[in-house]
Amino acid sequence: MNLDQLTAIDVHTHAEVSRDGHTSLDPALLGASADYFQAHGHRQPTIDEMASYYAERRMAAVVFTVDAEHATGHPRIANEEIAEGCAAHPDTLIPFASVDPHKGRAGVREARRLVNDYGVRGFKFHPSIQGFAPDDRMAYPLYEAIEELGAVALFHTGQTGIGARVRGGGGIRLKFSNPMLVDDVAVDFPDLRIILAHPSFPWQDEALAVATHKEHVYIDLSGWSPKYFPPQLVRYANSLLQDKVLFGSDYPVITPDRWLADFAALDIKETVRPKILRDNAARLLFRENDK
Repeated sequence: MNLDQLTAIDVHTHAEVSRDGHTSLDPALLGASADYFQAHGHRQPTIDEMASYYAERRMAAVVFTVDAEHATGHPRIANEEIAEGCAAHPDTLIPFASVDPHKGRAGVREARRLVNDYGVRGFKFHPSIQGFAPDDRMAYPLYEAIEELGAVALFHTGQTGIGARVRGGGGIRLKFSNPMLVDDVAVDFPDLRIILAHPSFPWQDEALAVATHKEHVYIDLSGWSPKYFPPQLVRYANSLLQDKVLFGSDYPVITPDRWLADFAALDIKETVRPKILRDNAARLLFRENDK
């Protein structure tokens, strides 16, 4: 991947459908997400289509699914399929995986295999959908493996559109996505690179506090149009956290075209824009092993 030729690196995109048409989550939950984002009619692109989309824009993209089979009963899209699809487009796509922490030692073995055999660079956690608190010791063997492997742990934080307005929220508990629950993880695994995904409504200040205090905690800006960003997030992105904030869209429910158009109107210093759009992610995802 030639980083110098990229205009941006999108650190947050979803593989929503497999080669055989299997969706990443139950259709009712995905439908609720479409309602929440007013994204009805958006296509669920294949990995190859995602690669074409980002290559046309001279961007790279991190791609992952969510493994929440324990809590939802819905089988995931295979991590291997996503990694192989990304490997076919190495100039554009960056493979992440998702392993449900409830899988215990089997999940740890899978994580090691995915990094060593498939080139996976990080792991997506969605505590609310997966039904666990990030500081639950159940997940610690998995974090230990990810840290040792030099991979990244990306945690959904804040409210989620998945399950929104469904009866009982589809069983999804928002409390598990408070970013303060990730603070213990950052303490107990000090070399683990962590991304707090999304403006963390209603816990934005907690996310800023953790990212400011912990050396290897970053924030991605996915899931919201920049015109709705809380003012304190913009202020910190322009100053104390200018080296730790990352562009992410949440594609396909939010496209990078829409996100970038709104970001252009945001009051961000010109010296900071390239850091958010590309440089911070490049340093995080393609760093040499410096532990």
